[in-house]
Amino acid sequence: MSSVATAVKPVTCSDAEWQLRLNLAAAYRLVARFGWDDLTGTHISVRVPGPEHHFLINPFGMLFDEITASSLVKIDLAGNTIGTSNWPVNPAGFTIHSAIHAAREDAQCVLHLHTRAGMAVSSQKQGLLPLNQRSLTMINEIAYHEYEGVALDHDERPRLVADLGDKRAMILRNHGTLTVGETVGVAFVTMYFLETACQVQIAALSGELHYPPQAARDAVARTTGAGREFQIAKYAEENAWPALLRRLDRLDPGYKA
Repeated sequence: MSSVATAVKPVTCSDAEWQLRLNLAAAYRLVARFGWDDLTGTHISVRVPGPEHHFLINPFGMLFDEITASSLVKIDLAGNTIGTSNWPVNPAGFTIHSAIHAAREDAQCVLHLHTRAGMAVSSQKQGLLPLNQRSLTMINEIAYHEYEGVALDHDERPRLVADLGDKRAMILRNHGTLTVGETVGVAFVTMYFLETACQVQIAALSGELHYPPQAARDAVARTTGAGREFQIAKYAEENAWPALLRRLDRLDPGYKA
């Protein structure tokens, strides 16, 4: 996990959990700064170390640019608050995040958004198109889940998990986007790639589309993904996420409270 300069943590919070809280609060503030937030909707969670599968999520009712490390709510897989908090948790957020945290040990962080571009692509029959370098980098990482209504029915969780499989990203049909990562930084940077690909697709649809030749698509596939020359996870941890934290420390250090 990439580090940020730590503020004074509560005595009841372990060093590991406080570091996760700092990174998760930073992700919420960055989502707001990128314009990806949806009032108090959508959610990002991170699993707390330990066998209990407890995870941290946003207090439902706070805007993303208000969220701090100490305000994050810790809950268990049954939706019970661990410790004390005066804030509720988004029920739909609990349904989605509890399903993935319970099923995927590698999905330490789960990030779900309702951006205009993401919702637009999720509403297009063809999904994400192989239009450019950014979408080609992402396209083999994406799963799809059919829309079943507002995610309040816990019976949806097995289908959500089955559709996600071992992918890092998912387009929730007629709904939005979702990414997972071993760390907050990996989930965030993966979402940056996906969101950018969606924005470019919507902009490109204003004219006649030109698709990259198949040889170029194959070349990108050979140089991206696990064990290949370019890996989003490695780029996130070693380059992009530390840089984003430095920006946030300059512009909006209040997330550390």
